[in-house]
Amino acid sequence: MPELRKGVRRGRAKVAPQHHNNNNNNNNKRSDPSPSPSPSPLPNAVGTYVKTRAAVARAKRLKLDNKKTTRKKNNNLNHHNQEEEEEEEEEKQPAQVIVISEKESGSDKKRGKKKEEKAAMGDDSGGLSANKAAGQEEEGSTAPFPERVSVGGSPVYKIDRKLGKGGFGQVFVGRRVSGGTERTSGPGAIEVALKFEHRNSKGCNYGPPYEWQVYNTLGGSHGVPKVHYKGRQGDYYVMVMDMLGPSLWDVWNSSGQAMSSEMVACIAVESLSILEKMHGRGYVHGDVKPENFLLGQPSTPQEKKLFLVDLGLGNGEIALVGSMLNMINALICLGELIGTVRYASVHAHLGRTASRRDDLESLAYTLIFLHRGRLPWQGYQGDNKSFLVCKKKMATSPEMLCCFCPPPLKQFLEIVVNMKFDEEPNYAKLISLFEGLIGPNPALRPINTEGAQKVGQKRGRLNIEEEDDGQPRKKVRLGVPATQWISVYNARLPMKQRYHYNVADARLAQHVERGIADGLLISCVASCSNLWALIMDAGTGFTSQVYELSPFFLHKEWIMEQWEKNFYISSIAGANNGSSLVVMSKGTQYTQQSYKVSDSFPFKWINKKWREGFHVTSMATAGSRWGVVMSRNAGFSDQVVELDFLYPSEGIHRRWDSGYRITSTAATWDQAALILSVPRRKPGDETQETLRTSQFPSTHVKEKWAKNLYLACLCYGRTVS
Repeated sequence: MPELRKGVRRGRAKVAPQHHNNNNNNNNKRSDPSPSPSPSPLPNAVGTYVKTRAAVARAKRLKLDNKKTTRKKNNNLNHHNQEEEEEEEEEKQPAQVIVISEKESGSDKKRGKKKEEKAAMGDDSGGLSANKAAGQEEEGSTAPFPERVSVGGSPVYKIDRKLGKGGFGQVFVGRRVSGGTERTSGPGAIEVALKFEHRNSKGCNYGPPYEWQVYNTLGGSHGVPKVHYKGRQGDYYVMVMDMLGPSLWDVWNSSGQAMSSEMVACIAVESLSILEKMHGRGYVHGDVKPENFLLGQPSTPQEKKLFLVDLGLGNGEIALVGSMLNMINALICLGELIGTVRYASVHAHLGRTASRRDDLESLAYTLIFLHRGRLPWQGYQGDNKSFLVCKKKMATSPEMLCCFCPPPLKQFLEIVVNMKFDEEPNYAKLISLFEGLIGPNPALRPINTEGAQKVGQKRGRLNIEEEDDGQPRKKVRLGVPATQWISVYNARLPMKQRYHYNVADARLAQHVERGIADGLLISCVASCSNLWALIMDAGTGFTSQVYELSPFFLHKEWIMEQWEKNFYISSIAGANNGSSLVVMSKGTQYTQQSYKVSDSFPFKWINKKWREGFHVTSMATAGSRWGVVMSRNAGFSDQVVELDFLYPSEGIHRRWDSGYRITSTAATWDQAALILSVPRRKPGDETQETLRTSQFPSTHVKEKWAKNLYLACLCYGRTVS
């Protein structure tokens, strides 16, 4: 992304000619020379004769000695040639960064290298887990596992076969070297599960894994395995736990990839009981899926008992619920999904802080998968996978998703997707939904349901349409999609403001010139049906302004030219036909600026720029494409994004209560994004209001003016009526 920095200018590199339709690339990126291929390994066999290990070692040493001699003789010549080749490669590369400091150039290369190292690992069920991808990054640097383990006063265990990988750790079978009992569980068991987590993993940034803290609180309670010993040995933190049996994924896979209604109902009842106790202790799991539910060991009294494992997503990613009325105002880490794509809640896809409703929505998808054998959003691939899955989840109604499922599953899903962020689930009523599917004899049930209180007894069934007090429940995500104007109003001291809408390209200059003659400058622009909306007022604080109508989204050369003149982008808009209106101003507080155009919302780029001290200051869309402008010294101390396929009313109100205010907004035909920021200097009157209207809100604007509320930003796109 092109950037302009104040201060000492550096020489401009050669700019290769570029077409306007290639603006979706991030102009900050530089391509480093490709590394030379690694030498091929020494063969162990020549012809039909097999070399011994000693012969291979001798040949290898001889080859290394020859290489050293040759390298020493030709050192100067090789070094000179290498420099020439690198210079030639750099000249061939198109210079896409303008006026950038050497320090930034180096950091960009490091970031590019880190980006190449990142990889996503698919789980056994085809889902994608963010925590597994993170674990994979560190695997190459981990030390070998010890052959024997003794931590925290435990007996000595010999490491046996590998059981699997979860979170940032790996789990092995540990066999007691001496002593022990024939019991299958407890500290004296001959076989235990050993979970290893490397000290450099993300979960151990501040010492022992966060999972230890969770197990200290929950370990041994209903549905959570017991940790008997824990400690550090060498480079690893180790937990000694009870051995468990197969996961629900294993059971599903071995039973024809489908489960009976009674089996799924028993799983639902017991899972809800486990989650109720976990939530009651102040924890949200964050990754509910079939692989994380395990049964007890076969042929033991616990073979029908259900356990929930993998409690360590690391660094507080298992969100502490605490007092749910004073919830977390953490920065949304866009693009870093917590959980597994297939089973994650829609709120998790959109980067929102996890709460109890998210575990229950993931449980609903888990139950439907176990019964049907497939979910409609399976099969998506690529970097855009999470976006496509989220979009499909939002578009799939409970009726469609549960058309081949028992009615209780549909009722359960409808309840949990309509829960509010801080709403406490009525676990007893949710459990009662499944009572008609479970047999009366507990001994014959496929899953032990002793954890659920009074399962099978007659209870009042939960009415989906009503709360306990008989008032209708607001349908949060079942509204009718609509395309509307979204307008945002801020409290200001009395000032002059003017608006124009349905403005054709030919009449735009006329309105702008008339406004400038009256002492007004453009504060906001938007587009609807390839016509422009224009807001001009006397309170912008800008000293001068330029704008350009372009058939391209966005016109890079013109923007770079204005950056050289110390103009900064203050507002942008895009039309469905791909054209754009860019307004650039002098007198802003910005010191550096970048923009990006992409085919989907650029959450990863925004997250990266946040870490570099930038904040979003303008947004626009052209058709399905997004354009986002970020600036340094924007006057914000914190910033979040509310991104939704419907209007994110709940998220906006919760952010307002925490001191955030809407500072930018944009929408496509199927998605709306609102940027909420915390200003460094609090305004005297923090009042902010929003409206959604089918027509341009001309009459509403005049009503707001009477209350000293002025248009701050607006867009046209997807909402919910």
